[in-house]
Amino acid sequence: MGFAAAYAGTAPAWVDFTARVLTVPRFFYGSRSHSVHEAFEARSSAGVVEIVDNVSIAPRCPVQPGDCIEVRGQLVHDPGKPPLVHWTHHDPGHRHPDGFIRLRGRLYA
Repeated sequence: MGFAAAYAGTAPAWVDFTARVLTVPRFFYGSRSHSVHEAFEARSSAGVVEIVDNVSIAPRCPVQPGDCIEVRGQLVHDPGKPPLVHWTHHDPGHRHPDGFIRLRGRLYA
């Protein structure tokens, strides 16, 4: 399934896409994962997505508004909100495919 179809759908899907960063990252502690995350919005060809990256597992990706990024991760839908893309890092438990964020040629995974 392509990214546009996954974006328009309702089921979780693993996706690869490029996007332009819209917001500065905010940081929060995940209550379920017990890990620090960075989150920011980006505009893809299909629309706006929220990228949520676990920076307790992967290095922080130093994005700024206007940056062009490549992303691999799991897209999930939350009714009334833009889709969210998480698992943008390697999975130490080997239960999920590895994701990443690529910024200016450097891989953050």
